[in-house]
Amino acid sequence: MGDPNGIGPEILVRAFAQGDVPGGYVLGDAAVMRRAAAWVAAADNARDPATHAAVLPLPVALIGEPADALDLPPGVLPVWPVPGLPAGLAAQPPGRIAADAGRAAAACIRAGIAQVRAGQAAALVTAPIHKEALAAAGEPYPGHTELLQAEGGRPGEALPPVRMMLANEELKTVLVSIHVALRQAIEQVTAENVLATIRIAHAAAAGWGQPRPRIAVAGLNPHAGEGGLFGDEEIRHIAPAVAAARAEGIDAQGPFAPDTVFMRARAGEFDLVIAQYHDQGLIPVKYLGVEQGVNVTLGLPFVRTSPDHGTAFDKAGLGCADPASLIAAARMARRLAGA
Repeated sequence: MGDPNGIGPEILVRAFAQGDVPGGYVLGDAAVMRRAAAWVAAADNARDPATHAAVLPLPVALIGEPADALDLPPGVLPVWPVPGLPAGLAAQPPGRIAADAGRAAAACIRAGIAQVRAGQAAALVTAPIHKEALAAAGEPYPGHTELLQAEGGRPGEALPPVRMMLANEELKTVLVSIHVALRQAIEQVTAENVLATIRIAHAAAAGWGQPRPRIAVAGLNPHAGEGGLFGDEEIRHIAPAVAAARAEGIDAQGPFAPDTVFMRARAGEFDLVIAQYHDQGLIPVKYLGVEQGVNVTLGLPFVRTSPDHGTAFDKAGLGCADPASLIAAARMARRLAGA
């Protein structure tokens, strides 16, 4: 359900009410989901009460096992109550950073990991969480991706190398580094990290029907370093990584100037772009519209997607948040999981 004080519960209600999550269920708190259903119904009733019958809140049904969701009729939101959630979550005001909210969000993610790893679900779709709430709860991870990497592997095994991909129908970008300071992100531009990112992206592309994707690799510096005039990371790290990938049979090219490579990919020249740091890759995709953007964690032993937006605390509790990105994430998850 994501952070209970954000818009996650509300967009889940809208997605289930529209029938856009067939076979899905929510891991979370039933009272939080009922509160969200009430907000959504109130918003719909306030829109133009004279022209339609009153909208009732979407019914919320508790399920004992994930498979029970398949037996419920349409128009019902199944909730698997995650054990150990903090009490009184539905009594907290929406749009606020709270340690209990971060604690609840992390518990739901861990429950989801356990269920997909046990084969009880085909894929995991995560609603938005708030990184400050996660930190307030004492979580050692700055975001979803790091938590999934740390706890998504098998017991006793090394952490799987994972990467964050943001995608819509026009552009796919995969990031070398994720939630770190820009100075640290630059330090992480090494031949090893860039090559690992290319490999992970190449392997993952088969899941969406591109067994041999055309991969463009963005440079780090303006004009991709201009032959070393504006920085030499391209010469020392990025170009060798591209050459190594090509030696392995991967169709990788670059490094290309970051200010034009995303346009070239959008125009159809490449299937995806390797971006060197968080904002370099996410700004182009989000500029095209967060409504259809999907965040996919590549490299995990299961499918995980999420919407391309945050908790939107300014909209929480109003019942009007757009579920389009969540619906796109659910559809992407079904496609990647073959469900």
